[in-house]
Amino acid sequence: MDQATRSGLNLRLPAFVTMMRDSQRLRLATLVRLRWLSVAGQTAACVFVAWGLWWPFPIWACLGLIALSVALNTYLATQFPASHRLSPTIAAAVLTFDILQPSGLMYLTGGVDNPFMVFLVVPAIIASATQPPLTVVALSVLAVLSTTLLVFVHMPLPWPAGVPFSMPTSYVGGLWFAIVTTLVFSAIYIYRVAAEARALADALSATELVLQREQHLSALDGLAAAAAHELGTPLSTIALVAKEMNRAIPGDSAMREDVELLMAQSERCRAILRRLSSLSSSSEVYLAQLPLMSLIDEVAEPHRNFGVSVQVEVVERNGPEPVSCRNAGIVYGLGNIVENAVDFARGAVILRAGWSAETVHIRILDDGPGFSPEILARIGDPYMSERDPDGQERAGGGLGLGVFIAKTLLERSGATIVFSNREDGPGASVSVFWPYQTFAGGCLQHA
Repeated sequence: MDQATRSGLNLRLPAFVTMMRDSQRLRLATLVRLRWLSVAGQTAACVFVAWGLWWPFPIWACLGLIALSVALNTYLATQFPASHRLSPTIAAAVLTFDILQPSGLMYLTGGVDNPFMVFLVVPAIIASATQPPLTVVALSVLAVLSTTLLVFVHMPLPWPAGVPFSMPTSYVGGLWFAIVTTLVFSAIYIYRVAAEARALADALSATELVLQREQHLSALDGLAAAAAHELGTPLSTIALVAKEMNRAIPGDSAMREDVELLMAQSERCRAILRRLSSLSSSSEVYLAQLPLMSLIDEVAEPHRNFGVSVQVEVVERNGPEPVSCRNAGIVYGLGNIVENAVDFARGAVILRAGWSAETVHIRILDDGPGFSPEILARIGDPYMSERDPDGQERAGGGLGLGVFIAKTLLERSGATIVFSNREDGPGASVSVFWPYQTFAGGCLQHA
């Protein structure tokens, strides 16, 4: 891929990722359904304790709080479509209600002594799976404050009349600690897992976008050949009519020159169409197959004019040169790695290639600062910035999305990729290996 095309893709990927993030906002229907489930459970518990066990507690006040949930759910369900996705601000407001409403119920029914106190954790967990970090922290703090307040301020726990009930202070403190630690641990754990899942999903979608673009570019030769075939018939008719006109017009006619020009231009058009048609016939082998050294030249060429020397070395020649079927994923993946090497190199990038009867290997070396231990531990993960040891963003560093896409596409082609630092001096090294049969694939007969 040429540099302009690659740069265009790099400019579009952040917008594409933003679109993906917007599509992953919390759906209103999800919260509405969860709240209906909560309303059913709260109502059943209150009714059973009040009129099943006949334990005294302010049942009507509790039902009033439950009615607030019903009213909010009804309003949201009637004002917005089920597919509506909440903005972070609205989602935070709705989840805040989902903390305050059960906190009110807990106040009326025993505070921390009530075993249903653990449900205060749920809104914070939902937020940690779907909302930005600031919202997660705010809702978690609110849940912790509500839990702490309910340790000291609450009405008596529903209990049989005349039977004393008192929990030791140390046990109540243990309940508070258990709820708070469960909330904090669950929020952090689920936030990390959900963030990694979202990043991976976005990166894979971006990978598919890049691969589709590469495949579309590779298919242009077929479209050109199809167009040439369709245009051939009317152009032949034009040429035939021009010849008949040339025969019919006298030699001294003023139109003779125009007719001859028409014939010459129609013949020129037919020559152009013959070349386009050959893209899928006589030149098919050239377009469909890519010898290893031609692949390396195609990958390296766009990066030779950026002030960095890009050298190609062959370190092993054991057998005939492997020929791969043209694979847009391989071209883009190797091109992205070479582009990163050029970005970080101080003066030279070396592409060392070789092959044997068993393997095909390409090693990309630069003379830049190399990979830090932190980067090596996470290289290939999406949305990982590449930084120098002093903490500053490296030239060419970004979200790590390009390296992830390159690694994913190359691994899909059957390659094994190893990231390391050079042993013979400063700089990074990226080694790509294919089994010979995998690299050559169905093109072995043309090698």
